[in-house]
Amino acid sequence: MNKKIAVVGAGNVGASCAQYIAEANIADVVLVDIVEGVPQGKALDLTQAGPVRGYNAKVTGTNDYKDIEGASIVIDTAGVPRKPGMSREDLLNSNAQITTKVGENIKKYAPKSFVIMVANPLDLMTFHMQKVTGFPHNRVVGQAGVLDSIRFRAFISMELNVAMSDTQAMVLGGHGDTMVPLPRYSTVSGIPISELISDERIKAICARTADGGGEIVRLLKTGSAYYAPAAASVDMCKAIFNDEKRLLACSAHLTGQYGIKDIYIGVPIILGAGGIEKIIELKLDPSELGALQKSAATYKEHLGILGY
Repeated sequence: MNKKIAVVGAGNVGASCAQYIAEANIADVVLVDIVEGVPQGKALDLTQAGPVRGYNAKVTGTNDYKDIEGASIVIDTAGVPRKPGMSREDLLNSNAQITTKVGENIKKYAPKSFVIMVANPLDLMTFHMQKVTGFPHNRVVGQAGVLDSIRFRAFISMELNVAMSDTQAMVLGGHGDTMVPLPRYSTVSGIPISELISDERIKAICARTADGGGEIVRLLKTGSAYYAPAAASVDMCKAIFNDEKRLLACSAHLTGQYGIKDIYIGVPIILGAGGIEKIIELKLDPSELGALQKSAATYKEHLGILGY
């Protein structure tokens, strides 16, 4: 294959990204990690699964960032995972240091790449990554609402016992406790969920969506989610590689949209070959807009801790 995707971090999220990319046959994969042997071992394991899983993508592991040269997309999953009782914001300082190192190497070895951020705190690390690399804002995007929206979709499907593929959902705001699920823009085969689910149950589903990652952390006890975050990341890769012009909720840099400026936050965007090609401004009611702006204000405060 000619295209290459680099995945930084060979933990559960990174390895799952590598698996899904290979199985989609969209690009060769380079798995990068600082721990010797881990990316090499996981890459070899994935390679040996190829004959059965039906992919021809080349999967390699390395400890040398130089091997990301030529990557069209870099998915950054590197960071300390959340533990029970820990918020995404608790991870801020330690993961900022890791993101700095990753960003410097991306700038050096893959200066023309798009960067998809997965490391938490997602919106803050996406902002930080853009500053470290100096890349145009359209080439640095955070996963954010893509993951939150598919969680919302899964819960809608579970509630109604309908096909997950028939559900659509929209979740804005920060990828954390301040996220803003939008039931008005969430449907099943075009039918608003408000016509299918009671208000009380919708509120419960929205609350579970906001706590989606935390619920998994509490269940696992020693780690955090990885299958769904990886699936969301690869969905974004496909949108860029195939120029799909997908309308997705992603962490994007705002310049006044929704009354928010100079911060990365989850909003609807068009994602295609140009990365973030357009930011969509939905008609939000006062409570929805207030919740989104409140989410942004929270992250704006946290950026001060990083010196921005």
